[in-house]
Amino acid sequence: MLVLQFCLFSIFQDLAFDLSLSALLGDNIYNFGELLAHPIINILIGTKVEWLYHILQAFNSGNLIHYQELCQIHNAELSAQPALLQNERKLLEKINILCLMEIIFSRPSEDRTIPLSIIAEQTKLSIEDVEYLLMKALSVHLIEGIIDQVEGTVYVSWVQPRVLGIPQIKSLHDRLDGWVQKVRTTLSTVEAETPDLLGS
Repeated sequence: MLVLQFCLFSIFQDLAFDLSLSALLGDNIYNFGELLAHPIINILIGTKVEWLYHILQAFNSGNLIHYQELCQIHNAELSAQPALLQNERKLLEKINILCLMEIIFSRPSEDRTIPLSIIAEQTKLSIEDVEYLLMKALSVHLIEGIIDQVEGTVYVSWVQPRVLGIPQIKSLHDRLDGWVQKVRTTLSTVEAETPDLLGS
């Protein structure tokens, strides 16, 4: 019975590993939330390949700095994976796109005109590379918007919906609380300035 459990665990671990690599290396796969929410991926935790789970989390949150730290810490493990080595540029482009999406998501909906310099600062790219990154995100329909090269900004009108993690849900909660407070303030102002209209 113990041998059977070990064999099943080994099979599930291999499956979780292969699914993770496929998601990271897959073309046009930019949403890792559903994969991370699936119980099979948790099998990676506490194993010698737990680093892959953390890389998936970094991709899901668009956290470029955390991804780079993980690459340094787990350089030997990454070097042992030819598919990851051969696609290093592709992975960097993908994490940069996810970082871009996180930048957009973290801004209030009324503030979707983003200076390219802010994106460049957070992605560690040149302005020219940021423009390429935006064109890539536009071409794969992750965002909709307009790049204004003269002003050095991008206006984003839409971002592809994705599965949110706990930090993203908390951010959304905080923004919703801010919006509720603005509505209350506006209501108080209207009530104070037009008591006769509201009293009737």
